[in-house]
Amino acid sequence: MTPPRHVAVIDIGKTNAKLALVDLRRLEEVAVLTRPNRVLPGPPWPHFDTEGHWQFLLDALKTLHQQHGIDAISITTHGASIVLIDTAGDLAAPILDYEHPIPGDIASDYDSLRPPFAETGSPRLAGGLNAGAQLHYLFTRDPGLRDRTAHIIGYPQYWGYRLTGALANDVTSMGCHTDLWDPQARRFSSLVSDLGISDKMAPVKQSDEVLGRLLPGISAATGLSPDTPVVCGIHDSNASLYPHLLAQTGPFSVVSTGTWVIVMAIGAPRTPLDPRRDTLVNVNAMGDPVPSARFMGGREFEIIQDGHPFAPSAQDAADVLSQNVMLLPAVEPETGPFQGQEMRWHGPPPASGTGQRSVALAYYLALMTDSCLALTGAAGPTIVEGPFAQNPHFLAMLAAATGRPVLQSQTTTGTSIGAALLYGGSDALPSSLPTPTQGTATSLATYAAKWKRVGTPWPTGRTR
Repeated sequence: MTPPRHVAVIDIGKTNAKLALVDLRRLEEVAVLTRPNRVLPGPPWPHFDTEGHWQFLLDALKTLHQQHGIDAISITTHGASIVLIDTAGDLAAPILDYEHPIPGDIASDYDSLRPPFAETGSPRLAGGLNAGAQLHYLFTRDPGLRDRTAHIIGYPQYWGYRLTGALANDVTSMGCHTDLWDPQARRFSSLVSDLGISDKMAPVKQSDEVLGRLLPGISAATGLSPDTPVVCGIHDSNASLYPHLLAQTGPFSVVSTGTWVIVMAIGAPRTPLDPRRDTLVNVNAMGDPVPSARFMGGREFEIIQDGHPFAPSAQDAADVLSQNVMLLPAVEPETGPFQGQEMRWHGPPPASGTGQRSVALAYYLALMTDSCLALTGAAGPTIVEGPFAQNPHFLAMLAAATGRPVLQSQTTTGTSIGAALLYGGSDALPSSLPTPTQGTATSLATYAAKWKRVGTPWPTGRTR
């Protein structure tokens, strides 16, 4: 069978939903259509606009197929979402926004249910970031919901289900700090039985398995062939990691940047993870456990820039270094390696819309990333994916802080490329280039050492 060339990738991020068309031979995005991922207020609780996304995706599939032709469909989404399907095949309840706060009494009850970190590799996270916590909250809020639920699936598989009618989960979504998966044993955790949902969990497949072919109504609505294959799907950070699993040898790390900055260490020496610091075990597309750490870097970027981004000059960087202007953690104190710390400035706070503020923010984000890398025991080069890969000040500080090579991914979006590669390898696997130099390594390293000393009471772990 001829492998597909044009793969349409459904990519639902926390900030935006998009459909990207990837040329698998050139490993390039041919076209991209997007819409905001807005949260609807309820009732019964804040939830994702799935019907708005669905109409957008059908229209986008039709448009891109008319313009370029679509041979296959892949799916990647943000993690921390779980989907309940009723006996009629519809949503049994709206898909909860994972940032919705869970009342203290319900959260406390869940804490007594959840398995230990040693079993799941999942730290206890805020709100509904643990999918198990979402399920417990939903079943508590709506006592009849458990009985109405026939099937429980991951968020990538929800879109695959709507396209094909087939039900499944994938290893990366189940292994994404859900509390529902035991990554070492490669099976559901004890929580699934404790929640009374063992018979409702759809079977778990590898991310690259074909879920099914298009339903007749979808084929008619989009113009795609009914034989168009739809792959099972993958968690977005693991989609960013996947091309490098195919291309790299030896220890390395991938930093996937967006709303979340996710650090994933491959081939590093085994290091004890600290769940208090937002470290966790992810599961990659091969089903293997991956030491990981994270913080909401994209969200923090937006908060500090406050709608006034500014391109800094070399002089701005020199001033920040000479004056020790530092943003200290944590801008988003509910997640990341310095939970509970309150953000503060060391030195004169730069005004919004200035180059110095942009540089200090880039350094902060790089040093938060360095802290995450140290906590996972990362070794070898660090490959940066996503928007931060275009920020030379971030890259330069990360290289100085880690003391290891930092490589700049040459793909515009690792998630779409990685998801497309689930259909097979490519002769054009993404390359990564050494980062450009911004400032002297000595002055950057001195700044990094002081940032760790004055701003982070936690020990920052091993840095090589």
